[in-house]
Amino acid sequence: MCLILFSFNEHPDYTLILAANRDEYFSRPAKPLEFWEDEPSVLAGKDLVGGGTWLGVTRSIRFAAITNFRDPYELKNDSPTRGKLVRNFLCSQVSPEEYVKQIQDTGHKYHGFNLLVGERDQIWYYSNRSSTIFHVPKGFHGLSNHLLNTPWPKITTGKAKLIPIFSQTKIDIEAAFQVLGDCSNPPPEHLPDTGVGPEWERILAPLFIHSAFYGTRCSSLLTIKRTGEVLFIERTFSSKKKMLFEKKFAFFTANLV
Repeated sequence: MCLILFSFNEHPDYTLILAANRDEYFSRPAKPLEFWEDEPSVLAGKDLVGGGTWLGVTRSIRFAAITNFRDPYELKNDSPTRGKLVRNFLCSQVSPEEYVKQIQDTGHKYHGFNLLVGERDQIWYYSNRSSTIFHVPKGFHGLSNHLLNTPWPKITTGKAKLIPIFSQTKIDIEAAFQVLGDCSNPPPEHLPDTGVGPEWERILAPLFIHSAFYGTRCSSLLTIKRTGEVLFIERTFSSKKKMLFEKKFAFFTANLV
């Protein structure tokens, strides 16, 4: 993912309401959202190059998501795929806190990343571009290609538009996807400087990214109710911003503590 906006423990009925966009090269093959054949409890898309994923949840309500940390000066030729960090958590029984502590020991091997891992009523965050591991507090948070809650325009805009939607008694799904589809550009003076040049800073600035060969491949909405009800919707897009199809899964996990 390259944009994750989420409400954690703020809503009386939901522990998590998460909206996200996955930005990637259109030429990189991937499978859409589904329960995996080799790990039937895992619900996620799958990167067919590295074998990992960008966002997923399990039937026992373990969830994880990752974004890249944009730093073109820190590229490694032998870096392992970051999507395996999400996959490995979803396929394990390690606690979120223990998992990020384990990843901290090997995080230097990867290109820059931000990792969120959670289980029921807790979320932990770690970036290998920061030495800090912490328990994410309740509230509304945003994550793009810098550290958690860095106020890039897409984060501040996304928060401002989604907070009232995520505060409703009934979540307006179409309204949330409309926010994720926002292609508007911020003023040039508000763009970050991450080393990719002014033109690419402009292309990468909107919530929904569009270019000929790189852009938003899919938008996702994941909600987890306090009762154990999970809803996961993923919409996949073409390079021309046309929605190709939607995947929708709902399941219930009882006996939550």
